[in-house]
Amino acid sequence: MTNSSQDERTGGAALEAARREKLHKLEAMGIDPWGGRFDSHAPIRAIRARQNEIGVEPGGEGATGKPARPRGPKVRAAGRVVLQRKTGKLIFLDIQDWTGRIQLFLGKKQVGEEGWAVAQCVDLGDLVGVDGELNRTRTGELTIFAERLHFLTKALAPPPAKHKGLQDPELRQRLRYLDLIHGEGVLERFLRRTRIVQSVRQTLGAEGFVEVEGPTLHAVAGGAAARPFTTHHNALDIDLYLRIALELHLKRLLVGGMERVYELGRVYRNEGISPRHNPEFTMLEVYQAYGNYETMMELTERVILEAIRATGQDRKLTWGGKPLDFTPPFERATYDELFARHTGADPADADALGALAMELGLDTQGKHPDVIKNEIFEQKVENRLTGPVFVLDYPASICPLTKRKSGRPEIAERFELFICGMEVANAYTELNDPELQENLFSRQLAGLSEDDSMARMDRDFVRALRHGMPPAGGLGIGIDRLVMLLTDSQTIREVILFPLLRPEADA
Repeated sequence: MTNSSQDERTGGAALEAARREKLHKLEAMGIDPWGGRFDSHAPIRAIRARQNEIGVEPGGEGATGKPARPRGPKVRAAGRVVLQRKTGKLIFLDIQDWTGRIQLFLGKKQVGEEGWAVAQCVDLGDLVGVDGELNRTRTGELTIFAERLHFLTKALAPPPAKHKGLQDPELRQRLRYLDLIHGEGVLERFLRRTRIVQSVRQTLGAEGFVEVEGPTLHAVAGGAAARPFTTHHNALDIDLYLRIALELHLKRLLVGGMERVYELGRVYRNEGISPRHNPEFTMLEVYQAYGNYETMMELTERVILEAIRATGQDRKLTWGGKPLDFTPPFERATYDELFARHTGADPADADALGALAMELGLDTQGKHPDVIKNEIFEQKVENRLTGPVFVLDYPASICPLTKRKSGRPEIAERFELFICGMEVANAYTELNDPELQENLFSRQLAGLSEDDSMARMDRDFVRALRHGMPPAGGLGIGIDRLVMLLTDSQTIREVILFPLLRPEADA
């Protein structure tokens, strides 16, 4: 242990001891340091909005015969103490709640002996309530002039140091509760995420879609090419998988007659962690009977535009300094057009693809040419797609759940929406031919070993298709990535309240 670390611990223990002493003083005064119900307090934002009521009633004359301060409305607030200044028989506190921040003025004369004794026990991080008059100080700062102070919760641990603070991103994510309190704009970012999710639900509800909840434990890992988390059910003595996608159960509901259906929920993939990937993330999947991938393009635009509106932003945004224009309609271009534009190679020229693959150091052994082409696309094209741009018509061989284009069976009716090099949405004209679906599943699984968790076909899904699934469009939107874009956040961890982190080392 370094001397500085030891000093920090010693100092922290002394600070906590001082706070405990104040806690005991409160108890000695008959005050519960953990507070209780505190009704009728208003959000700080609403209190600040009442500043135009100051001075409606005159304050009469002061002791000197000069006009007293104009009267303001009586208010009740509650919040966490984030700033504290003491000057003799006056104390100034800044408190904040999840709507804003405001200054409190506590004078010994105004709050009385008991209130003043309580005020001496207040530390940064404590939660307090106040009854008082909303007014302005001589310098014009909007302030609640306290008439009564209520103690609501004692914080035993001091807040992070003002200047050192929570600078390390991993520490901020691990101690998200402190990040929300002290991080500039952090709480607002997560409240904005909530508004985005609410907007998605409202948009889909207005379009006649119903929200459902599918199982998170699956007997067969399906619906995406991803490695699942495995668990075991003791009573049935079977392995189960945390879902990697929502798709196959939602399509069963199309078979069952639920013509417009969606789920907005968590999915889990036992894969890497990066600025754009977290093993646990939020996915929206939507299915519409009698639609296709063009129907889903139109729906995607509406969902995103309404989400932007819900955050109070303009359609022209920036992300990481890059300008983004969400004015509809979004750009549309085919996969092959974009491949040729950004690589300079003919996507149908096998020799050109081989040379590109060699240049990029890709392993081509035993791979289908379309898989190689897609790996080139991922490396050479995707990061150049500022967008928003709908990439249309993918190679059919890499899309086993997608309907083929009429007259062009080598092309799948699929799009991906790219924004700033990120895939944000993925949609298909859904394949509803049970025999072709079974055949494509078989081909997909042919190269996997028997003990691979992804090497089992979902035969019940194929059985469901045999009972007739209507032609349909299906859409998936990565909610976390959408929130990243609409909050100008550069990593997925900044928009997930509790991202997965390595276990904390023992102190």
